[in-house]
Amino acid sequence: MADSIQVQLRKGALDLCVLAVLSRGESYGYEIASTLTAAVGMGEGTIYPLMRRMQNDGLVATRLVESSSGPPRKYYRLTPLGQTVFEAHCRDWRSFADAVETLLKGST
Repeated sequence: MADSIQVQLRKGALDLCVLAVLSRGESYGYEIASTLTAAVGMGEGTIYPLMRRMQNDGLVATRLVESSSGPPRKYYRLTPLGQTVFEAHCRDWRSFADAVETLLKGST
């Protein structure tokens, strides 16, 4: 049961986590995936479909950069809409986390 809630929490927060990484600056896919794997245990395979959706939704823009060590890297950056959505998600997350914390305080 504990694994189940961890998976659901990760899925629910993944968009916010990706937006948070990109709010710090432009990054390429593998770098985003590595950061999220280290921070919250999200797998690399989860990131690329999400990045495609965010690009289609206008939240991120991309550019290709040649690499001396392999194929070109696709770099992602927040668009103005992506920054606005990130800020709204942060407010929503904090409000939700505060409400859950309030409920948990009375339970233990």
